[in-house]
Amino acid sequence: MSSREDETLARAAVAALTRQLELTPKPGLPDPRDLGARATRQDHCALRWSAKALLPGFAAMAACARRNGAPTPGLRAELGAIGRCTEHSTQRAGGGHRGATWVLGLLVAAAAMEPGARGRELAVIAKKIAAHPDRRAPRRPSRGSSVSAKYGAAGARGEARAGFPHVRRALDVLAGARVAGTREGEARLDALLTVMSTLQDTELLYTAGPQGLRHVQAGARAVIEAGGVATDAGRRGLVAFDADLQERGWSPRGSGSLLAGALFVDALPGLSPVPA
Repeated sequence: MSSREDETLARAAVAALTRQLELTPKPGLPDPRDLGARATRQDHCALRWSAKALLPGFAAMAACARRNGAPTPGLRAELGAIGRCTEHSTQRAGGGHRGATWVLGLLVAAAAMEPGARGRELAVIAKKIAAHPDRRAPRRPSRGSSVSAKYGAAGARGEARAGFPHVRRALDVLAGARVAGTREGEARLDALLTVMSTLQDTELLYTAGPQGLRHVQAGARAVIEAGGVATDAGRRGLVAFDADLQERGWSPRGSGSLLAGALFVDALPGLSPVPA
């Protein structure tokens, strides 16, 4: 793999995040309907702009993984350092995407280390990288780690160390929806709702507590059980679910990040190198 291919992976990761941002309507999450900050306090246009600031960091992660060639503790430490620098750059560009930086960064590194890996195999490689502790990480607890400790939720680290089960679940939904002839946007919304229906989202636990998390999971399941977004009943359920989360000010950001990871993995077979 060359630097051109590293950049191709980085661009694919940013494109996946952008496709997630463009999807609408996303319950409780920023989408193209935003003309300003909604309950999420994050403007959609600003998030799209700041997503571009992730490109150098993802390319550096790909190069680092390619150079190391194995999921070692050293690789994990280097990726952590790059990730923190990338988060700082993103904050200066407008903020957001911390969860997506973690999810996509690990998957980009896995794809760079094993160029032929796809789907579940890629998630397994990312799992091996995430299994090592980041010994250079700041000692102060983050919001996610504090919530994980309080409620016993897996959190972002647990999701990665389990091999991204919700990314794999989203990929299964995308594949099944396409076989059924579902339109792409509706397939992606169904994948998002599937993630939302079972994910122990630490952001939701922080803002809404366990009861709020269960409320969001139940709302997502209800849309799926109504037939999904492609049906009239499912679409009505989605609109009502979105209005409910906006009114409550609850944002399932973890689900959005994991959908972006699934869209990145899904796009890998069709990637072509960046022109010289």
